[in-house]
Amino acid sequence: MTQLTVRGFDEDLERRLREIARRQGISLNRAALLLLRKGAGLDEPSGRANVVGDSLDHLAGTWSEAEAQEFQRAVGVFEEVDRELWQ
Repeated sequence: MTQLTVRGFDEDLERRLREIARRQGISLNRAALLLLRKGAGLDEPSGRANVVGDSLDHLAGTWSEAEAQEFQRAVGVFEEVDRELWQ
């Protein structure tokens, strides 16, 4: 496989690349290759055309029971029907 040296990474790009590698549990090299392929339009389609996005998937299942109950209390008002608007 061909090797390529890329110079000129600024701090923001390096930080983002490290973040992606850490989050996905892959090497910096693999993260860079994935981003290069994606940027070049060569990434494989996920086959999930009807999915809005998966950027929050890493948060799924991370709430404690107390946090889930607090959230339900906070959004409970949105479950109430304003009868005046529906008459």
